[in-house]
Amino acid sequence: MLFLASNGYRCIAHDRRGHGRSSQPWNGNEMNTYADDIATLMDALDLKNAVLIGFSAGGGEVARYIGRHGTKRLAKAALISAVPPLMLKTAANPGGLPIEVFDGIRAGSIADRSKFYKELASGPFFGFNRPSAKVSQGMIDWFWLQGIQAGHKNTLDCIKAFSETDFTEDLKKFDVPTLIIHGDDDQIVPIGAAALASSKLVKNSTLKVYTGAPHGLTETHKEQLNADLLSFLKAEKLVGARFPAQRQ
Repeated sequence: MLFLASNGYRCIAHDRRGHGRSSQPWNGNEMNTYADDIATLMDALDLKNAVLIGFSAGGGEVARYIGRHGTKRLAKAALISAVPPLMLKTAANPGGLPIEVFDGIRAGSIADRSKFYKELASGPFFGFNRPSAKVSQGMIDWFWLQGIQAGHKNTLDCIKAFSETDFTEDLKKFDVPTLIIHGDDDQIVPIGAAALASSKLVKNSTLKVYTGAPHGLTETHKEQLNADLLSFLKAEKLVGARFPAQRQ
């Protein structure tokens, strides 16, 4: 956001309900309400010609927003390391991850949430478990703080929301230029059942695969990502475009 704002774009971030500086409501921690929360924000600010960008679970929010509210306020969209179309392995989605993976995440969160976030950050999220990785303690601490700041019930519910929600029909409703970016070494949201599948469902989409990039490429590959996003925004000369970004 700092980079794009420095290049003349108005950047707006929201904290998903239960996360960041949001309140921590017991209910509504699922994709329909997440998408409606975005719609409420965009309507309140009367955003037009917006570029809606979502990272990871935020990509699901973007997809469900378009599925429920359309693109009348949008000029473009972008999905970064995003969970659509569906993370869970099913008969119709054999490339997804088995439910045991997500049950393990839930168990880790309940048993020792702080430890779970630290191990996730120091391991697969940023690819720091790879032999050649340059580990950043700062990134680990930042990720842990983001996680522990969120409500326990909210994050627990969010696991089901990002893993079991099927966004296939939402993606078919995209009718604005869409940029899809994913790392081919994403150990959290494997690229095969995510970006590669989404790019086949979204009309007028551009897929960019970052070689060797992990899930958290927003930090590990931020210069490359910044350049690609800026190029994407400039392509249609969207001067003064509204850019609601997901803070995560």
